[in-house]
Amino acid sequence: MTRLFNEPAAFADEMIEGFVASHGRWVRRVNGGVARSTKSTPETVALVIGGGSGHYPAFAGLVGQGLAHGAAMGNLFASPSAQQVYSVAKAANNGAGVLLGYGNYAGDVLHFTQAQERLRREGIDCRSIAVTDDVSSAPLAERQKRRGIAGDLTVFKVAAAAAEAGYDMDGTVEIAERANDRTRSFGVAFSGCTLPGAENPLFTVPEGRMAVGMGIHGEPGIDETDIPTADKLAELLVSKLLTEVPDGLSAQGARVVPILNGLGSVKYEELFVVYRRVAQLLAEAGLEAVDPQVGELVTSFDMAGTSLTLFWLDSELEELWNAPCDAPAFRRGAVSAAALEVFDGAEPADVVLPLPEATDESRAAAVRVLAALAAAKGAVDANVEELGRIDAIAGDGDHGIGMERGVRAAVEAATDAVERGAGAASTLHLAADAWADRAGGTSGALWGMALRAVGDAIGDSNRPDGGAVAAGVAGAAASIMGFGKAKVGDKTLVDVLVPFRDALSAAVGSGQSLTDAWGAAATVAQQAAEETANLLPLMGRARPHAEKSLGTPDAGAVSMALIVRAIHNTFAEAKAAATTTKENA
Repeated sequence: MTRLFNEPAAFADEMIEGFVASHGRWVRRVNGGVARSTKSTPETVALVIGGGSGHYPAFAGLVGQGLAHGAAMGNLFASPSAQQVYSVAKAANNGAGVLLGYGNYAGDVLHFTQAQERLRREGIDCRSIAVTDDVSSAPLAERQKRRGIAGDLTVFKVAAAAAEAGYDMDGTVEIAERANDRTRSFGVAFSGCTLPGAENPLFTVPEGRMAVGMGIHGEPGIDETDIPTADKLAELLVSKLLTEVPDGLSAQGARVVPILNGLGSVKYEELFVVYRRVAQLLAEAGLEAVDPQVGELVTSFDMAGTSLTLFWLDSELEELWNAPCDAPAFRRGAVSAAALEVFDGAEPADVVLPLPEATDESRAAAVRVLAALAAAKGAVDANVEELGRIDAIAGDGDHGIGMERGVRAAVEAATDAVERGAGAASTLHLAADAWADRAGGTSGALWGMALRAVGDAIGDSNRPDGGAVAAGVAGAAASIMGFGKAKVGDKTLVDVLVPFRDALSAAVGSGQSLTDAWGAAATVAQQAAEETANLLPLMGRARPHAEKSLGTPDAGAVSMALIVRAIHNTFAEAKAAATTTKENA
């Protein structure tokens, strides 16, 4: 359990504040995360890494000379937003481009890709490396679908060393990809982790049992067994990884970096007992262990578990792995670096941009937009625990928390926009940015896209009618499906969004009022959400454990259905109020 926290929603921000206060020799606070507080070599590639908080020392602990130049830090178990990644990359850029490094999770891919596109539009050479080392998360034939776990360290370390040595962007990307291709990891867990303020862990493992193939966000494992002895666990880990010797290599005579990683609450002494047998097994297989690492390198809050990583070296990779570095959580050799000359420790204040001109009709519509978002917040707040429970069946259980953070931020932004006289589109755009930025994760990116698309369709000039709103919903569906690549039948929110879009467009086209059309479409959405219980997930973190979710609806689909119904209630209330006013006139 997590014992020490204040307000759970503020935990990540307060954690970052304390980390920077205690590690100012290496890092400084910037919008979106941290960056080096020391000088970097001008005109060299900058490595910016990141992901959700709760995995320390990943990712902030790996920022420093010879390692990452910055880390974008999302909320607990939620990817950083595109804005966070962009801000850290801008702060870390040395003039030769930015390489973004992250684990291969849907939310991270969405947000880091958005940030990459934005940086490129500004003329900054930006590339990405998504780490895919977890052998349990997809078969070898689909390695591109595997998630990144403790192998993050090997990829980030050699990429950073290459950048520090003056490799250009192409060379840095090539070495990062080679390291990723030669890294394999496999893990187990004995108990779940509990986020601050949560009454229960994200998942549980029966007493005396061990989940095999567990992910670092609590994704269910691929098997469950009795807890073995330390030696038997070592044999399981090593034997699994030796079934995947990288192409062109053989175990005999190869040099590998073994990393035995603790996931949060397994004692170092226990890890040493396991590594004793790991070392014996590697030697018996003809492998030479180089610079073994035993300790906590990528954790999962307070999860009890461990993973083994094997990093298969060549001469260049070995030289880069052994290159000096100095970061809060990973140091080797001698590194000297001067402090930045101008830095007062304060994070720059957010700039408030002027609002576009809006008509009185659009300002009135903005008030209704705020009411709709407030209703969405009420629906999410009332169901946050249930959404988390549904998500934990085959995912990581954070959907409710992420939706809660996102919709609250959207309401705050919309409230400020309305008070400043914004039109409907501007209100939705600001709410979209706030939702995506605060929620992070896949749902944050997708809801940000959805709100922005509706805003684009209704504008700041006219009173939105049914046609404009329907066009906005259609635009939201197109944006989400185009970017996330999900389609109907993949067991995602798209399974609700598409039938909702079609029903809304048909009802508006037949002449129904927006209120009636939205109500009819909301009923279709609810039915579609329920029917996702019969689907197997083909996208996201639940995909490797599809059978576990059969019989349970998709959490994203359920939350979307809840929200569109809540929004309809605001339409109906406004219509009833208008009718009463007319009758009393």
